[in-house]
Amino acid sequence: MTCEPANAPVPGNILANMKAAASAEDIFKLLDVGYDAKVLNVARLHILRRMGEYLANEDFAGVSDSIAAARCKGMLERAYEDFATSSPLQHRIFKVLRDAVAPPKPANFVPFDTLLK
Repeated sequence: MTCEPANAPVPGNILANMKAAASAEDIFKLLDVGYDAKVLNVARLHILRRMGEYLANEDFAGVSDSIAAARCKGMLERAYEDFATSSPLQHRIFKVLRDAVAPPKPANFVPFDTLLK
């Protein structure tokens, strides 16, 4: 009896394999995309989040696995390139980074004399 790891590759199902990947490096390896470790160490979550945004706009229903893999590879390359040429601060994918530069919200102001009425 043999036990296979939970994230063992599933032949012919690139989307399931990407979902089961344990790290960004695993996804890059799975899709055969080269990367600079320095870029990936700084922007891994940003790259994967951007790829997720690209994937959300795709419909893979009825698409062969080889075509799905090619599309995913293109999206990962595009997402990686976004952050290889500029910093995560320039793209501000995550809400916390967007909020850091958002104009301050006006404070609720109640004049003191209205409180006395």
